[in-house]
Amino acid sequence: MKKSNLIFNFFSNLVKRSKDAEQKLESTVKNVPKITNNTITDVRESILKDARKYIYPLKHPKHYIVRFSIFLVSLGLIFFLAFSSVEIYVFQSSSDFIYGVSDILPFPVAYSGTSLISYHNYLFELRRNMHYFETQQQINFSESINSNLLSHLKTESMNQVVLNFYVKQLAKKYNVSVSTQEVNNEIAYFQSQNRLGSNISVLENVLDNFWGWSLSDFKTELKNELLQQKVVYKLDTQTVSLANNVYSQLIKGADFATLASQYSQDQNTKNNGGQYQNPILQTDRTLPPQVMAELFRLKVGQLSPIINTGYTLEILKVDSISGPTLTASHIQFNLQSINNYVKMVSVTHKIHYLIKY
Repeated sequence: MKKSNLIFNFFSNLVKRSKDAEQKLESTVKNVPKITNNTITDVRESILKDARKYIYPLKHPKHYIVRFSIFLVSLGLIFFLAFSSVEIYVFQSSSDFIYGVSDILPFPVAYSGTSLISYHNYLFELRRNMHYFETQQQINFSESINSNLLSHLKTESMNQVVLNFYVKQLAKKYNVSVSTQEVNNEIAYFQSQNRLGSNISVLENVLDNFWGWSLSDFKTELKNELLQQKVVYKLDTQTVSLANNVYSQLIKGADFATLASQYSQDQNTKNNGGQYQNPILQTDRTLPPQVMAELFRLKVGQLSPIINTGYTLEILKVDSISGPTLTASHIQFNLQSINNYVKMVSVTHKIHYLIKY
């Protein structure tokens, strides 16, 4: 009896729980909202409302974004300038990176009044000298044994860049300039005598191997040299006047050998009437190219005009021609050193250095 009661109670409870579950399900189904356009809109708006709090920070006003961007750029620029300054003024770096940076940003290595001498110009001179010793002499400048040589090269480079600065001051004062065409003509002139290689490609290889220069670098150096020569010619009126005076006497029939012995400043030839010691071949490279070009244009006994080699003024005369060789005489006038004129401008343009070298 008891057993049957237990079974009856078990099934009764099971039926009761099933009915309760059905009632809850019916109640839940009745309470589910009907899906309409309005309910979809409400749900979507609710979801978007919760999402906006995460999207909002990305929708700051534009001026906030601009300010933040400017701040980041400024911070990066300050770091970059600080790093470059330390590399230049503390470590005196000559790396490719600093060389490139100094070409864009005019970090000064020295100054005179309001005029600056750039670190790039200093490196231009230093790096070519270092490159020569590293590649042609196998010198390792990171070794302490070569520190004295490096110091010497730094001094030479600084002296050269200061000299170039003073030459430019003189050129500006006396209205002297060198055009790009003059530089190109000079290169073409030297190449015509096979003194800079047979073509531009050969020249570029030589420049890169010996100095680490591009053709543009070579033109920069050549322009500095030509400017220096033109400044000297402009200012050395005494030597120019003397050469003109002697030339005038020769035109009037004065004896070439006598005037050479009296006025020529070539100590190797003046006591021999100005005559070169050896016969001259067209392939000779011991004489300036301007002299060589003029000698092989002249006829026997003919005088040349006054030739400016950049460092001397020359009056030439061919004495004899024998096949591919000739004998000749010259009267040489040495132009003054540029240093004589730099001394004048250095008095009023003191240099203040920003690095120790």
